[in-house]
Amino acid sequence: MKTKWMVLIKLIKQLLQITLIFFLVAFAFPDPDYPVTFFQNESSQFIKIGLLIPDNEYTAAVQGAELAIRKANESGGFKGRHFQLVIRTMEGPWGTGSKQAVNLIFEEEVWALLGSHDGRNAHLVEQAATKSTVVFVSAWAGDPTLSQAFVPWFFNCVPNDNQQAASLLEEIYEVRKYRNIVVVHGSDYDSGKSLGSFMNSVKVSGKPDPLQFNIEEYDQKSDTLIDKISQSGAGCIVLFCQPTASMELISKIKQKKMNIPLFGSLMLLNENELSVKELQEHDNLLMIAAGEWPASANITFRQEFQKAYNKIPGIAASYAFDGMSILIEAIKSAGSPDREKIQKSLKNIRHNGVTGIIQFDDKGNRLGKFEIMKTLNGIPVKWEKEIPH
Repeated sequence: MKTKWMVLIKLIKQLLQITLIFFLVAFAFPDPDYPVTFFQNESSQFIKIGLLIPDNEYTAAVQGAELAIRKANESGGFKGRHFQLVIRTMEGPWGTGSKQAVNLIFEEEVWALLGSHDGRNAHLVEQAATKSTVVFVSAWAGDPTLSQAFVPWFFNCVPNDNQQAASLLEEIYEVRKYRNIVVVHGSDYDSGKSLGSFMNSVKVSGKPDPLQFNIEEYDQKSDTLIDKISQSGAGCIVLFCQPTASMELISKIKQKKMNIPLFGSLMLLNENELSVKELQEHDNLLMIAAGEWPASANITFRQEFQKAYNKIPGIAASYAFDGMSILIEAIKSAGSPDREKIQKSLKNIRHNGVTGIIQFDDKGNRLGKFEIMKTLNGIPVKWEKEIPH
């Protein structure tokens, strides 16, 4: 009975969140009958592309997008015009993201939007983009409900939570045949979506439910959580929580020399929130569903990024670079600021990015098989799998 009430409460919360999203967007566009007119200044010397980030600390995504812009301009820009990155942060009360997206669209007259932020804010941006028919590429949020709205202006260059869950399930239950699975999760929006996708995949497959722990219930008590995991006889741990929370748990696991495989979502490796040293704590330990990234493209990208910013790029910078690169390619292919032409170019794109080949299904999800990879210096790498017999 308790579980049923929890599910009901969760559904009510999600309904309230969706209602609030539509209210905020409706406020930004007060008259639904008023035609939304979007004029791009053909005489401007710049082709503006908007980037939305959570706050000014999220420099990795900015730098990844900047590098793509720089490379495009060094190659001559487009029709004698340079590309320009216009950045807005979503700091402030929830709903600020909608206002900032509207500002980029109508005040800055951007040709397209790129987002490197959480799933809740992505919904706000998606609604604003839909109302104004401006393409929006997400370079971070894994929320699968973003594409379930069947919005033709939305594209996600990151494997969504359902896609990641499918790869994790296959690797854990079918390939490695682990038993006594332990899931450690957070209560924030993105963690909840990742957890929900994984648990739904487990249910559909008919596999036994994993043991679950909410990491927030063990704040300042990580030793207690480690003890409970150890007592459970866990075959592996799956992490769906914020990077800083998971980092403490991983450090404790290493300190106690627990030889236990770790899996998790892509968001664990957010270099905007973790230092290089913290990211390296995951090396050859954490496994994620990212698929194989092409070595040659990554070597070139890392060299160029390190030369420009004196540091190695992580996955947030990599996805932002690819997201901006496909927007630039789509604009060039469209040949004009015509929004429908840019949307069609993205719909049909096949781009060889640093995160692999990027192309989309009819809902804007990234296509591909995102196999499980280990991580090194904060990015996925190929390794020889040792499958238990």
